[in-house]
Amino acid sequence: MSDAAAEAAKPLARVILHPTQEKRLLAGHDWVFSNEIREVLADGEPQPGDLALVVTASGQELGLAFYHPNSLIAARMLTRSPKETIDVGFFVRRLSAALAYREKVCPGENAYRLCFGESDGLPGLVVDRYGSVVVLQVLSAGIERRLDLVAAALDELIKPKGIYLKNDHRTRQLEGLPLESRLLSGAVPERVPIVEGGLRFLAPIGEGQKTGHYFDQRDNRAFLRPHFAGRSVLDLYCYTGGFAIAAAKSGAKSVLALDSSAPALALARENAKLNGAEGTVSFDEGDAEKVLESFATLSQPFKPDFIVLDPPSLVPAKKHLPKALRLYSKLNSLALRALPRGGMLATATCSHHVSREDFVAMLRAAQSRAQRDVRLVALRGQSADHPILLAMPETEYLHFALLEIL
Repeated sequence: MSDAAAEAAKPLARVILHPTQEKRLLAGHDWVFSNEIREVLADGEPQPGDLALVVTASGQELGLAFYHPNSLIAARMLTRSPKETIDVGFFVRRLSAALAYREKVCPGENAYRLCFGESDGLPGLVVDRYGSVVVLQVLSAGIERRLDLVAAALDELIKPKGIYLKNDHRTRQLEGLPLESRLLSGAVPERVPIVEGGLRFLAPIGEGQKTGHYFDQRDNRAFLRPHFAGRSVLDLYCYTGGFAIAAAKSGAKSVLALDSSAPALALARENAKLNGAEGTVSFDEGDAEKVLESFATLSQPFKPDFIVLDPPSLVPAKKHLPKALRLYSKLNSLALRALPRGGMLATATCSHHVSREDFVAMLRAAQSRAQRDVRLVALRGQSADHPILLAMPETEYLHFALLEIL
């Protein structure tokens, strides 16, 4: 008997909520926290990733969830239909809907985030498509135990030449899952060529950050392209050159791109050559904070009038939020000080612990600290292939602003 068949034959655990704790679920949220559960009724000891029926204190069946007895997020809603069968067909339907949405919001593209976990009804599953190659990040025990079903569904829908597991995200440890990166099926090259908005990139699959490419900034890179024309651009935390190359190909006079990672810079240089931008953009290794401080003290010969500030997440847990906001504020104030009148700053944060309100308040603090008059030109978020569930603030994690010095 297969694992799926064995699970189907086993009576489902019943996760009984405390009275009134169903309100958030009924409003559309998909997580049940451990302190919201009154009791779990099961035949035997439920295992991490088991399917369970979520039930209100009054006996109303709310749907099926992945249950985890040892996690703060004790249940992740999978379907609001208590009788739905969770088999290959289920994953085909969910991934097919996700694929149709991406083909609508990323027309003509061959690389994008195909599945964004809860936002696509598959909690804990991230699927990034790189042409004929697929990279998975599995963040829940429920998906981990059904990887064979996910792979079978992907094979039916898009027939990838290879599937790679990039399971190095620290949230896996909260589910008791090991950190690993490995080939799941087929063949996956170390670097995969992709096209984004007419620009060509090599994405490093095995050793790169995230799954290899920052798809979440796709729409913001496209948005900035008209603003780059005629500018001297400083791109900090440039990684493999996404913003820098977009600037160079959009009429920027010159681009200086910096990152602290030598391997990322080596690939960024290759990407610049792929796009014929090596004459406009130069890359250098450096610490963003120190570089901004040097610009603020007028010790740099290169004077930018456009800065891109896209740091990695500085908030690994909510308890680190106050410290992270202070650092974000410092970086942004230094950038604002370094710019001339008429200069522009494109700045972002990428942690779901930072709310939109936190982000805007941080920018106001940075503006006050820099003592500059600043116009908010645009306030944006993550790309459309990272959809946001209105009922789940946790699915909104990237905040982006374009500012102008008056």
